[in-house]
Amino acid sequence: MTKDNKNKISTIVLCAGGSGGHIFPAESLGTELQKKGFNIILLTDKRGQAFKGKDFSVHRVSGEAVTGRGFIRKIIALAKLGLGTLQAYIFFKKVKPVIVIGFGGFASIPGSAAAVLSRIPLVIHEQNAVLGRANRLMAKKASLIITSFAETSMLPQGVRVKHGGMPIRPEVAAQAGAPYPKLDAASPINILVIGGSQGASILSRVLPDAFKLLPDSLKKRIKLAQQCRPEDIDDVRAAFIGSGIDHELATFFNDIPERMAKAHLILSRSGSSSMAELFTIGRPAILIPFARAADNHQTANAMALTECGGGFLIPEAGFTVENVNERLQTIFKNPEILQKAAACALVPDMLEVPQKLCRMIEDEIKAKENKK
Repeated sequence: MTKDNKNKISTIVLCAGGSGGHIFPAESLGTELQKKGFNIILLTDKRGQAFKGKDFSVHRVSGEAVTGRGFIRKIIALAKLGLGTLQAYIFFKKVKPVIVIGFGGFASIPGSAAAVLSRIPLVIHEQNAVLGRANRLMAKKASLIITSFAETSMLPQGVRVKHGGMPIRPEVAAQAGAPYPKLDAASPINILVIGGSQGASILSRVLPDAFKLLPDSLKKRIKLAQQCRPEDIDDVRAAFIGSGIDHELATFFNDIPERMAKAHLILSRSGSSSMAELFTIGRPAILIPFARAADNHQTANAMALTECGGGFLIPEAGFTVENVNERLQTIFKNPEILQKAAACALVPDMLEVPQKLCRMIEDEIKAKENKK
């Protein structure tokens, strides 16, 4: 049901931190809910305010991460979260949402807290294999927690939990299940290196030398596209001079899904969005989890791909030139390894996740209406 008793379109508020890992799933689910006739409002911080979704209204509230700061900064951050909660509470009195969905990130806390104070049903969506710290703060007050991974740790007892999956962007959905590119003992090898929206410095430091140590017979087949941090790209460019590797470097690729579909192998961090894209398109990956990720959640994410045979995990401590070079040689000399891994990585029902989550949200709204 998308209309209330006054025959007005019902509003749903999505609360998300400003990073892509939170914004992208909110965008995907919000777009699906729009198709059902709901009015969607994104409640976020100054980073997420730049988001331009399809007919989404974006409202900013105050908020700041509390962890990883000194005592004074923590007090300031807590004050901002309190102000944001008041702002969200006043805003909810005006827009009267039928439900609030929290996607994590500290900017989601004010909206989630205001929902609880306003007695509006709160649903939490967790993108990672470990319940995030912001979601953890609000989890016991939620009417439902929806997980992206079938196995998710740090879930509280006494709260309903459903495995729904990670909603994907339309650009990724367009490449779902793309046939794995031909790979034999003589064909070109397409490699994509990504590390979040601005790359990862450890990949920039290690990979040029690891590729340069490959035998010439392999180097001449490689076509490498690597995303680098702006402060690293000049050093990476210099490192590849005379390497014999066909390479393309950039601080940002705006066509990642298309590049993933053409890749034989991907090297990446293991954030939730990257994992969802690998599962959707079905591509093998060498994953290097960010060692300082909260509660080591990137390692937990990566295990989901490696345990099903779809990828290879190398911890940061073991991500050395020698180890990476050895792994690359083993993989490329046995093309069937990558072909089998690609088949294992593909999760066919990823395209159904937004619709599945939409049904869960509609069920929560109906349950609220039935209690009136």
